[in-house]
Amino acid sequence: MSEFTHVSVAKEANVYFDGQVISRTIIFADGTKKTLGVMLPGEYEFGTEVQELMEISSGAMDVLLPEASDWVSITGGMSFEVSANAKFCVKVHEITNYCCSYFA
Repeated sequence: MSEFTHVSVAKEANVYFDGQVISRTIIFADGTKKTLGVMLPGEYEFGTEVQELMEISSGAMDVLLPEASDWVSITGGMSFEVSANAKFCVKVHEITNYCCSYFA
């Protein structure tokens, strides 16, 4: 899906790592939330509160998932899941656009 319709968008951006990762929260009519964001090249560690699905629409990165020992290459059109209350690392190689879905 290349666009969402009938959603609300939070005015304030979510800014991480001195502006290297920026996203906006979108809220659907049923109350579910997603974030749409951009990551600039760099290395970042994220923490989750709930299970997340990261869909990469463009770009290239490597991801180290919780309890994994090997990095996995992810490019546009791919996705990965992270469990709740976990940490994961990414090495972003080029500007990367993503959509993050949250599961309660």
